Amino acid sequence: QVQLVDSGGGLAQPGGSLTLSCAASGATLDQYAIGWFRQDPGREREGVACMAPTHDGSTYYANSGKGRFTISRDSAKNTVYLQMSSLTSEDTGVYYCAAGRLWGACWPYEYDYWGQGTQVTVSS
Repeated sequence: QVQLVDSGGGLAQPGGSLTLSCAASGATLDQYAIGWFRQDPGREREGVACMAPTHDGSTYYANSGKGRFTISRDSAKNTVYLQMSSLTSEDTGVYYCAAGRLWGACWPYEYDYWGQGTQVTVSS
């Protein structure tokens, strides 16, 4: 069983940056696909950035985050990160990290374990 704890959200100004963290316990994340998802009120959860297990290393970015977001993992810390830059109000939402055994197209249903979510608000 994998336990995930999200952190790093907060208030950022347009054009600013934030780095989200997701600390894992109960299993080594290297063997899992990992992902970051955003959910806005009244909308379905959607994939922002996903990464295949370490032996593969493939990544996926939603169009909204390409060139601005970077997903990474630190195997020694068993932690996943999402670096976000050039933030806009459209990036506001609750961000969830997730881990799953399948590597696909960054769909929420592909992921088995979820963090509790961290709120990101981009506003001046």
